[in-house]
Order: sequence, then C-alpha cells, then structure tokens
Amino acid sequence: MDTVAPTPKLSIVHGIPLQEEPGLGALTIPGYLREVSARHASREALVMHTPEGVERWTYSVLWHKSVEVAKALIALGVGKNSRVGILMTNRPEYLAAVFGTALAGGVSVGLSTFSTAAELEQLLAMSGVSVLLFDGRILKKDFGALLAELEPAIHGADRGALQSYKFPFLRHLVRLESVTGRGEADVQARAFESWAEFLAAGRDIPDRVVEARAQSITPADAGGLFFSSGTTSLPKAILHTQRAFAIQWWRWPRVMSVEGPVRSWTGNGFFWSANITMIVGVALSTGGSVVLQPYFEPAWALRLMQAERVNFLSGRPHQWARLKEAPNWASSDLSSLRYITNSELLKTHPTVETDWRLPMSFGATETMTIITSYSADTTAEQYAGSAGVPLPGNVLKIVDPLSGAVVPRGQRGEICVKGPTLMTGYSGKTAEETFDEDGYYRTGDGGYVDDVGRLYWEGRLTEIIKTGGANVSPLEIDAALALFPGVRRAQTIGIPHDTLGEMVVSCIVPQDGVTLETAAITGFLKERLASYKLPRHILLLRDDELAVTANGKVKIGDLREWAARQLSGPEVKA
Repeated sequence: MDTVAPTPKLSIVHGIPLQEEPGLGALTIPGYLREVSARHASREALVMHTPEGVERWTYSVLWHKSVEVAKALIALGVGKNSRVGILMTNRPEYLAAVFGTALAGGVSVGLSTFSTAAELEQLLAMSGVSVLLFDGRILKKDFGALLAELEPAIHGADRGALQSYKFPFLRHLVRLESVTGRGEADVQARAFESWAEFLAAGRDIPDRVVEARAQSITPADAGGLFFSSGTTSLPKAILHTQRAFAIQWWRWPRVMSVEGPVRSWTGNGFFWSANITMIVGVALSTGGSVVLQPYFEPAWALRLMQAERVNFLSGRPHQWARLKEAPNWASSDLSSLRYITNSELLKTHPTVETDWRLPMSFGATETMTIITSYSADTTAEQYAGSAGVPLPGNVLKIVDPLSGAVVPRGQRGEICVKGPTLMTGYSGKTAEETFDEDGYYRTGDGGYVDDVGRLYWEGRLTEIIKTGGANVSPLEIDAALALFPGVRRAQTIGIPHDTLGEMVVSCIVPQDGVTLETAAITGFLKERLASYKLPRHILLLRDDELAVTANGKVKIGDLREWAARQLSGPEVKA
C-alpha cells in the first residue's frame, strides 16, 4: 500500500492574543501618561544636567508640563490628527511635546537632528507638519538659520506665524533656547516664537478642553510619525497608532526582565522609534527615571552614569568603543550598571559586574521596534540563538521572495509580519503598495522559522552575502569584530566576485589613536567564525569616510562603492 508523505509544516507562527499579555495598561498615549503619573506622582521621572545646573521633573511635573504644551498647541489651532514636528535634542521638553501633542489630539513627528539642509527640507515636505517645535542650536548646527535659508518667507514672518508656499501646512515655528545657553541671531529673534511665548498663548485654554480631547483618543488613532533611515533610497514616513506606542512602553520592562524602578540613560535621539519606546518604557513603566543627555559625548556620558547611578543603557557597540576612548573611562564608577544592551565591551570595565543579557529580537521602525523576542530571563537552551517568537498579538510568516508563497519550516525566505504595533502605512502610499493581500508587511529581511516557531533572522535580503554557494550574515561578523580591541565600528559587505558570486569584505573604523593589524583581526575571527564566513579583505577607514544617514545608519551602497574602489588596484587579490 502506498504511503502518503506528510504535509510539511508551514512557516506561519502566531503569538498569544494581545489581551493575554501581562502588564498592559491604557493603550493610548494620554492614557499611558495619566496611568504612570498617578502611580508614581512624586517620584523623579526625568533628569537633565546643563551648564546652569540640574533639572529634575517628577511624574506630576511631567503631566502638568505636557498639559501646558497641549494647551499651547490647541491655542495655535492644532486639532485631531494635526501634525506637530519635534526637532530637538534629548531634553525634558521633547517628552512634554510628545505627550502634549497626543493630549491635544495631534500626531507627533520625530525629526532627526542629524539632518542636513536638504534632508530637513525633504522631511518637512513629506510630514506636512503645521507646527514645528525646534532647538535653535545643536552644537555647531544653527537650525534657526537653516530654516530661514530653506524658507525665505521666514524673514518676513511675524513671531512664528508663517505663510509658506514651500511647506504649505507649516504655520507656526517655535524655537527653544539651546541647552548649552547660546544666544539667538537677529533673524531668529524676529521670526520665531520663543518657548515661553508659545506656552503663554495656551494659558486661557481650560483644563477640561484638554481632558475632553484626551478622553476622545482611541488606541487605533494616529499617534506618531517616524522616518526610515533611507540607507538605499529616500526615507519613508511611517505612521503609527496610539496603541503601538503604549504597547511597547508597557512591554519593554517585561521583555527586559528588569526589577524595580529603572534609571535609564540615553544620548541617542528620541526621533528613533527604538529609543523613545525602549528608554521611556523601561523607565516610566517601572516608576524609574530617564537620565537625559542632549547628545552623545563620551566623557559627559560617563559622568552622568556615575552621578545619577544609571542602571540601564541602550546603545551601539561603536558608542561603547568611544566610551573606552574617553579620558575618564578607567576612573569612572559604573558599578550601578546592570542592564546593558550590546554589553560585551562595557563588561570589560573593572567596576561593571552583570550577567544580564538581552536575547536577540527582531523588529523595525515599521513595527515600532520589536515584534519577536524572548525575555531576558529565558534560558540559553530555549533561546537557542534565535530572535525569539512572535510577541502577543503578532503573526509572522516566511515566504518565497519571488512568488510570495509560504515556505515550509526550516526553509529560508523573506520575513513578513503583522500585528498591533505594525504601522498603519507609509504616508503617500496606498495599502496595496504597502501590505500583501493578507495584510502582512514584507520586511525585506531574510530568515527562517524552526519547528518550535523560533525566528532566525539573517539580515536584509539585499545585504545577505552569497559567497561560494553559502549565505553569510554580515551581522554575525560585525558582532564578532565589535569585540576586537581597538575597533570602534565595523560594517561587513559583499563585493561582486567572478567565481564566488560575492566576496566578504569587512570595513572597520579604528578607535582614536589605535593602529590595527588586519592579520591579527583575521586570526581573532578564525577562532569565532566558520572559514567560509571569514572576510577575504579587511579595509580600514576613517570616521569621515563612512557615509551614514541622518539616523546614523551606514549607507551600504556608498560603502560598497568605496570598498570596490579600494580593491580595484592591481595589487589587491581575492
């Protein structure tokens, strides 16, 4: 009798229902702020050190400051779904603006402070903001002057009220004094409304107006707009719901397996979805405090971590490498640190003792950060080197990149996701252009699902290196390179090759004052990676030779072109 082969199990995996997720509270931005403020009213919520002293806000102060911003926005005409641009460093006013915009019924738009003039012009045009709240000066960048160059009509504007034809929805510009205390240029004093004037305009708005608006907000309403990094194309404007913010704020402490109130530090911008959800959620959902550093500066960061007894850090390996370069690295007391992402370099500090490690997760700006993960207390056996399983409410599938058909478990393909923190879409694109016919977002990332339902993420499909018939993930190589002494930043890429298809090339920025030997790096990698994953070439470059986007991500296309030029000489052999 003929036997019938069993039907292979398909690569579709469901998380538990969202309503079964422990620890969730209100699922709107105003509801979240109200709930944490009521729980922890007198506790410290935010702290920032400035040349003028230390500013500390309790949860009650954060609530009242946010209501104050909401009233001012209402006075300027912000209504349901009005977009409010936030172009600021990490400072208390940034979070008051995010919460205040939501309380007024509007949608906050995070704008990168790394933006060039051309990039900022593009972001303002794409976002359709009606009000722009901005830092006048950040380090050497004068945003007031930059805006005046972009829109000549600013020169004739009357204290923040603008009639712009280049940015037809932009009507009000509000300038904050820099946290470093620099003064205003003449054009700025004439054209831009000050923060104090902005807040004063809302003083006659009754509290009950803000209350009524906040009560009308639903979890499905628009909450915020973020921009993709644009490493290979123009940035995309990504719209998220209220509940996407709230779910991740409530979720992060559970995924991180943190205990007690957390003091979280950040020197990275809140215009990144990962930073505003992770840093804010881990701190405020636990009754802890956000320790704000307006911009990343290593020696200053170390002083803050020591002075404020920070116990949670989120950053990238190249930032930790810069901490090690700082003159006060060895003398800093970092014994309070416990929860550190990408922690290997910081664990080399003599005062850091922690066995906490966050398992790898998978997510994107389009999913408001993580959509698969295990919690930090998961055993190594259960984690098994994966990116976890779908978080509550989420579904993922692996499809053939060409046909879109779901592949059997264990087979590689494109990762597709949907769930409660998935974006509502890209501004200017239809649903049909954004999601497949079943409502999934095709991420462009490659990986596979095992029999248990764990996701194994291998990187961008366009960045996975196919060399000699094998798939190589540049992320795995870069993670190993980050541990080599003297490496500040590493980016591995594939370069076309006649016989291999692609050859593996690692591009490295050394730490300041360090001379790296490529032979030593290769020997280091041989102890950690299979032979087919080893770079055929290791190229050293300066920081200023590494092209990055406004969001700090490496421009892979530009780097490939640079590497190809370096390898084109007759003395270079594969």
